[in-house]
Amino acid sequence: MSATARKKAPNAQDIRAQKGRVPLVSLTAYTTPMARLMDAYCDFVLVGDSVGMVLHGLTSTLGVTMDMMIMHGQAVARGLDKAMMVIDMPFASYEHDPAQAFRNAARLMAETGAGAVKLEGGVEMAETIRFLVQRGIPVMAHIGLTPQSINTLGGYKVQGRADQAQAVLADAHAVTEAGAFSVVLEKVPQGLADRITSEIEIPTIGIGASAGCDGQILVVDDMLGFFTAFKPKFVKRYADLGPLAEAAIAEYAAEVRARSFPADEHVFADTAPVKGPKT
Repeated sequence: MSATARKKAPNAQDIRAQKGRVPLVSLTAYTTPMARLMDAYCDFVLVGDSVGMVLHGLTSTLGVTMDMMIMHGQAVARGLDKAMMVIDMPFASYEHDPAQAFRNAARLMAETGAGAVKLEGGVEMAETIRFLVQRGIPVMAHIGLTPQSINTLGGYKVQGRADQAQAVLADAHAVTEAGAFSVVLEKVPQGLADRITSEIEIPTIGIGASAGCDGQILVVDDMLGFFTAFKPKFVKRYADLGPLAEAAIAEYAAEVRARSFPADEHVFADTAPVKGPKT
């Protein structure tokens, strides 16, 4: 395929324009090879701060740094040609004030080539979202369960049930009015997710929300069965590659110890006899 025939990667306005049309497809990615695999199938790829748990063995996303996000963002960018890249703002990189958020968002975009940033929070982050958008930073919002707030939320619990519903609904309207081009709804009851989707003017991206959302996102290592520390209810395993990978590693280890690997087809023959020292 020639360069001129390639599909142009969507931008934030293209994603927003998908509201109510064909559902948006997204997955997380942290490496170049994985980004290449999903590029043809995703509308946007998220470089998520979940990388801290999935690849770095952290117990939460709170220890993820700007440098980590930039490194993984640069890796993912090398694997994308058709999909838009969105990158998470890590914990403590945007909450202090809008100016701090702008400095860090601008750095993330400049150093990775991301088309937008994602940040967590609703009503309390509306001023920051507005500040960023007015200065040329497209923002994807994230409400409902916000993993960077698990210490105040009391864990990875569903958000928006009973008397919490109005607060989540208010968050959705606040980020929309502030200028976010889309919003992730995480672990929000189905009925509330459907209501939000019908009431706001920007696409909703569900993760543990509703099939009625304008799009869906999953952590790729979850849906492929690589990350097995825990399995959220909302994850469907489309493959179970973790056990397959472990079995392959075990077979390799056994063959190395038995000296059956490398075999003749895996080594290089000598072209001339090896000369030893004269005796």
